[in-house]
Amino acid sequence: MINFVNPKYESLANKEWIVTNGLGGYASGSLSGANTRRYHGLLVASLNPPTQRVLLVSKVEETVEVNNQTFELSSNKFEHAVNPKGYQYLTNFERFPFPKAVYASPEFSLSKTVFMVYGENTTVVEYENTGKQSIGIRVAIFLNHRDYHGNMRENQHTNFYTESQEGFLKTYAYFGANPLFTKHDGIFVSQPNWYKNFVYEKEQSRGLDPIEDTFKIGFVEIQLKPGQITQLIFSTDEAIVHADGTKLKASAIERYESLRLTDDCFLNDLLVSGDQFIVERKSTESHSIIAGYHWFTDWGRDSMIAMRGLCIDTGKQDVCKSILKTFLNHIDEGMLPNRFPDSPNDEVEYNTIDATLWLFVVLYEYHQKFKDDELIRNAFDKLTEIIHYHKTQTRYNIHETPEGFIYGGEGIAQLTWMDARIGDFVVTARHGCPVEIQALWYNVLKIYHYFQSSLNLNDELITSVNDSITKFESNFAPFFFNEKGYLNDVVLPTTSVDDSLRCNQIYAVSLPFTVLNHEQQQKVLDVVSEKLLTPFGLRTLDPGHSDFKPTYGGDVWSRDLAYHQGTVWPFLMSEYAEAFLKVYGKNPQSNARIESLLGTLKRHFYNENCFGGISEVFDGLEPNQGKGTIQQAWSVSALIRMMYMLQKQ
Repeated sequence: MINFVNPKYESLANKEWIVTNGLGGYASGSLSGANTRRYHGLLVASLNPPTQRVLLVSKVEETVEVNNQTFELSSNKFEHAVNPKGYQYLTNFERFPFPKAVYASPEFSLSKTVFMVYGENTTVVEYENTGKQSIGIRVAIFLNHRDYHGNMRENQHTNFYTESQEGFLKTYAYFGANPLFTKHDGIFVSQPNWYKNFVYEKEQSRGLDPIEDTFKIGFVEIQLKPGQITQLIFSTDEAIVHADGTKLKASAIERYESLRLTDDCFLNDLLVSGDQFIVERKSTESHSIIAGYHWFTDWGRDSMIAMRGLCIDTGKQDVCKSILKTFLNHIDEGMLPNRFPDSPNDEVEYNTIDATLWLFVVLYEYHQKFKDDELIRNAFDKLTEIIHYHKTQTRYNIHETPEGFIYGGEGIAQLTWMDARIGDFVVTARHGCPVEIQALWYNVLKIYHYFQSSLNLNDELITSVNDSITKFESNFAPFFFNEKGYLNDVVLPTTSVDDSLRCNQIYAVSLPFTVLNHEQQQKVLDVVSEKLLTPFGLRTLDPGHSDFKPTYGGDVWSRDLAYHQGTVWPFLMSEYAEAFLKVYGKNPQSNARIESLLGTLKRHFYNENCFGGISEVFDGLEPNQGKGTIQQAWSVSALIRMMYMLQKQ
C-alpha cells in the first residue's frame, strides 16, 4: 500500500494500474482519476478474443455528499486546467489483490475497488463507506464506443440511447449497436450530454491526437451507511442483470489466491502480474500471450520468449501445450507466425526470423521441465521441416551460408526483434547474419540433435545437422569475435562486418547451448556489464556509438529512431543473469548478484508507472521513468525467471 499526503496531480498522473480478463480486455486508469491515455477505460472489451478491442466505458466520476457538503473525487485534464481536483482526496492506493483507492477528508472516507470477471467482458466497480457516518454518493457514467486505438468526437450518429429499469441500464451507442449493460444498487438519473475536449497527456507526449469527447448518460445516486458496500457492474453480457456481485468478487479473489504459488510475496505478485498476459484466442480455440498492454496483441517472437517465465517456469503445462500446438499448426515454409492479425479476415504474418528459432529453445526447456516425450515426438516432423527450409531457403532469403550461419533479409523487411521501421525507412536493417540469430541457430541444431538421439526419432536430417554443427563451431568465433573483445552484431561472411556493440551478443552466452569457451563467455559478459548493463536492463547500443539515442520519447519518428538505438529493455535482464550464472556458477555470490539486479526493477514494480507491472523500455542514458507499454509480457517473464533462478539448487 502507498500512502499519500498532499498528493500532486503530475505525480499521480504518471502512475497507472491495469486489470485484465483473460480475453485481451482490460480496465485501466491513472491514480489521478483522469484518463491520461486513449487506452484508459473501465471496460475495454475484447469482442474477438484477444483482438477487436473496443472502449465502452470511459470512466465514472464520484461526488460524495455528507453534512450538506459535496466533495468531487474525480479529475480531468483539459487544455488549460485540471477539473475537478479530486486527486487531492486520495490518501492511499494498493494494487493487490485488486486496484483499490481510498479517498478521505475529515468528513468522509470512501474506498473504490476495480476488478474484472475472468473470461467475461465485465468490470466491477465497488465502493465501500469506510468512514464513521452515512454518506451519499453520486456516480456519473461516461461512455465511449470505439476502437481502443482511436479517439471519439461528438457526432450525430452516436446518442447512447439508454433504457432504465430498476437497478439495471441497457445502453445502445447507436442504432444497431450491441448494447452495454449496467447493474447498480441506486437510483439512475438520466442526464445525457457530450463532455468535450478531454486531453490525454500521454498521447500528447507521443505525438498523437490527445483530444477526445465522451458521453455522459447520467448518474446513479446511492446512500451508504458506515461499512456498507455497493457495486456498479458493466458488461457486454445481459446475464449480468442476474449476477450476485458478492459471488463475483469471491470468485475473483479465489482465482487471485490460486495464482500465488510460493512463499515469496514478490514472486507471488509477479505471478499474478504475469497471468494478465495469458489469454484465450477464439480463432484457434487455444491459449495465447498478449505481448503488452495497452496496445499490443499476440506476437510469435514475444510469445516464445515470454512463455519461458510465464508458463514453463510456473508449471503451466496445459497452457504451454495449447500455445505450442497453435504455433506448430501454423508453421508455413518452415516459419512461425510473427503475428496473428487483429482482423479474422487478414492473413497471418510470417515476417520474422527469430520467432521460429525460439520455438526450439522453448520446446527444449518445456521438455526439461515436464518430460513430455509425446509432444516432442508429435512435433518432430515440423522441426525437421523448419531445419530443411532454413538450410535451403525460405521467405526473405533466409538460408544457411557455407559457413554454417543463417542469413536473412531483403528490401525493407525487418526480421529480427530490432524491427523499427518508419514508412520505408529501416532504422536497424541488420540484413545478413545477426549474432543472436546465429546463437539461436546453433541451439536449433543442438536441440534437434538432442531430441533425435534421446528419443530415437527420425534421423533423415541428422547427418546434415551434424555437418552444420561442425561448420558452425569452426567458423563462429573467427567471424564474430573481434579484436575489441566482444561479438560483432551482424556479419556478411567475406563481405562486411557491423561491429556495433549491442546487447544481442548476450544470447551467445545465455542460451542453453553456447559455442563459446569459458574465456570468451567471460569477455562477452564483461563488456556487456561495462557498456550496456543498467539497473533496469540492457542497453541496445553502446553509449559511445554515433547512433546512440539517450532518450526515448516524442512523436513516432523520434521514438522509432531510439527504439533499438540505446533504449534499455528489462526483458534482457534475465538473459544477463543466465549468462552470469554460466560464467560464475551457482553460488551464494551469484545469488547475491541476481538479487541486486532485481532490486531496482522490484521497486519499479511496486512504486512507479504501472503498479504491479514492468514497463517495456527505459531511456538509454539515464533510465528512470518507464516508457513504451506500461505492462510488457517478456519484462515480467524475465523477473519471474530470475526469481526461479534464485530458487534452484
